[in-house]
Amino acid sequence: MDCKMVVLDLDGTLLNDEKTISDKNAHILNELHKQGVHIVIATGRNYYMAKILIEGIKLTEPVILANNGAVVRRYVNDEFIESNYLDFSIFEKIYEQGLKHGLNPIIHVDEYHKGYDIIYECENYEEVYRGYIKKDYKRTKHQKFKEEEIKNILSVCYFNEYQKLLEFKNEIEKIPGEFNIILNQNLRNWSLLELLNINGCKWRALKKYIDSIGIDAAQVIAMGDDNNDIELIKNSGFGIAMKNATDKLKNAADSISRFSNDESGVYYELSEIFKIK
Repeated sequence: MDCKMVVLDLDGTLLNDEKTISDKNAHILNELHKQGVHIVIATGRNYYMAKILIEGIKLTEPVILANNGAVVRRYVNDEFIESNYLDFSIFEKIYEQGLKHGLNPIIHVDEYHKGYDIIYECENYEEVYRGYIKKDYKRTKHQKFKEEEIKNILSVCYFNEYQKLLEFKNEIEKIPGEFNIILNQNLRNWSLLELLNINGCKWRALKKYIDSIGIDAAQVIAMGDDNNDIELIKNSGFGIAMKNATDKLKNAADSISRFSNDESGVYYELSEIFKIK
């Protein structure tokens, strides 16, 4: 295929389980960059964390679709490209419904230059959010959600048991208004339910970007491992699910990698496609 772009998820795909990029994965991406292939990172992580985690491929100057495409920036200079914010009125409805289920969310916001990315409400955050916020992560803000309107909402996240989140998901799907719901399963102990703007989707964000630079979807190779990658994998020219991917993603993919994220699966698939060693 005439490939002009490679799009990669981070956790479970480009990153190994130690949250680093293997030398092999970094090598293949740097080689592709030299050949003029665009490198795009499409992740559920916020932009700040994504930028830290891809230090090993900074020479490829990737575009980062962060928070599942809710915000898009260019790594080399933090250039803002696109945003899709969730309306606060929709958040309020979801929030109230969540409290009835004993669920309190974490809110990701687009406040990169103000020094914070996450707003949380419960002071005993380690217990309530089940380790979602790490003690050493300083880019957070404590705030009561109903005291004032929250602007620039990128995603609303609930971290809990899969069945509990599935029941909540089925209920909030009945709430009036357009918004995107993603239930991620490919996590070690818990599941993650995310609510975003209807355009807060890796594929929709990517489609806007490739249209703006004149690349066709058929010229895109995408790789991922979780349910938030389904639309991306289905709509790209060639979609590859990782060996360690969820069954739902594997069913949507054109191909499944021979090796997992812990075995430099990205390297082995791309090196074969592009004939690079």
